[in-house]
Amino acid sequence: MPDISEILKKAKRRQKSVHLCLAGDLVADLEALERQLAEAGGDAWSPDSLASEDPRVALAKKVAAARDKVRKSYVEFRLQALGDKEWSDLLAAHPGKEKGHGWDPETFPKALIAACAVDPVMLPDQVSELFEVLNEGQRAELFQCAYDVNSEAPGVPFSLSDSGILAALTAGK
Repeated sequence: MPDISEILKKAKRRQKSVHLCLAGDLVADLEALERQLAEAGGDAWSPDSLASEDPRVALAKKVAAARDKVRKSYVEFRLQALGDKEWSDLLAAHPGKEKGHGWDPETFPKALIAACAVDPVMLPDQVSELFEVLNEGQRAELFQCAYDVNSEAPGVPFSLSDSGILAALTAGK
């Protein structure tokens, strides 16, 4: 029978990460290049001489380089679950203004993110500053990660990608 003391020594709070693109200008540049490439004729280009070069090749290379810049602009935010008392105290500090609402939708998300942030560590004012850069979808994604790290039961995540790769290597065995 396991000893609870040994189990508690090994126990770690749940952590979860979310990756956000913080370079909206690079995304706009990528979208503009993709639009240019789409307008360059799709599959309709054909050479008018043996020396002709497909103008889409240079654009495709620019798109690939822009996509790489966007990928590199993503920042990982690692969040950690709060303990029972911390969670309870945070909820009590940000009560819902209307009956049936468990928390204040204006103040609780930022406070929760700040309380859960472990990498990078953030103060509530810094979360507010970050919220001024993020769009609504990104703010919702960051808050959802903070909420999920505190509320969802962890399990062993399933990955279709690695399962497919390993199945291909072993011929499904």
